[in-house]
Amino acid sequence: MQKIYIAGPDVFEKESIQIGRKFTALCDKYGFVGLYPMDNIVDFSQTKHKIADDIFLANRKMIQDADIVIANLNSFRGKESDSGTVWECGYAYALGKKVYGYLKSSASYIEQFPNKIEKDGMFWDEEERFIENFEHPVNLMVASSCEEIITGDFEDVLKKISDS
Repeated sequence: MQKIYIAGPDVFEKESIQIGRKFTALCDKYGFVGLYPMDNIVDFSQTKHKIADDIFLANRKMIQDADIVIANLNSFRGKESDSGTVWECGYAYALGKKVYGYLKSSASYIEQFPNKIEKDGMFWDEEERFIENFEHPVNLMVASSCEEIITGDFEDVLKKISDS
């Protein structure tokens, strides 16, 4: 059975363990093995830097062991996807893994800036920084590393990849 690394900021939710159980059960339902970062065993009696290193190495190993990464790309603590999740997508892509993302909304990246300023066909945010406009829902580097970004949720991605 193919293994799926479950990437996303869901690990920061109060119910992160339950979320992981739900996602791994869904993987099982669709014929996959789910690898959820919170399933790693980490010794939390160490220094914070050692704990962080252990988490990093354990998650990196899970990605290496996976065939597919499914990433929650919804905005987290701002307009962008979680930076850790974005790193995981890039790493998986570099390893030749298939990467799929999901979002609640299909709005393009540019549409997510309600107070954008247009000047000479270019768009700028409120701090006068250029906003890319490539009709993707996320930054082009993330979008281009994904096989597909699906509007929906984790199970919608599983349905899509199990049908192909």
